[in-house]
Amino acid sequence: MKNIAAILIILTFMSGCSLEGRDYAEYKELSPMEEWLKKDVIVFKVPIEKDNLEYNMSLAYRYVVGHNHEIVKVKITETSPSGKVESLECDLNMLDENGYYKGDGSLGIIDTEHVISANKMFKETGIYNYEIEHMMPNDPIEFAVEIGVILDKVK
Repeated sequence: MKNIAAILIILTFMSGCSLEGRDYAEYKELSPMEEWLKKDVIVFKVPIEKDNLEYNMSLAYRYVVGHNHEIVKVKITETSPSGKVESLECDLNMLDENGYYKGDGSLGIIDTEHVISANKMFKETGIYNYEIEHMMPNDPIEFAVEIGVILDKVK
């Protein structure tokens, strides 16, 4: 019976890590304390196997009920495989057009996705390095759980 329970837990974990039809998706926990500190720069290594394809690049942001920011300001620093560095600052808007917190939630955990670069074209193949940090005046951002990078090929 214990083996069946262990197998079910592993299968559930594996299904939560799937790309869900995406070209790339990776998520990283911010802190076990449900907070994001300024000093916590989250790093993603994104493999690009074909150049000159268009992607919609998004950030996933998971937070817990009680998160009280309407906007989360982030800085994203991209380093290409050849070492070219570009930075982008953007706002992750947490409210929908009616002023309600947006996202899909369950058991007090809310998942949001924010397109930060539509029709993004990678000019090189190889590993792109992304460093993501928050630029909020208050530190830490409380009730923040996870950040992620998502690439969806433009059809």
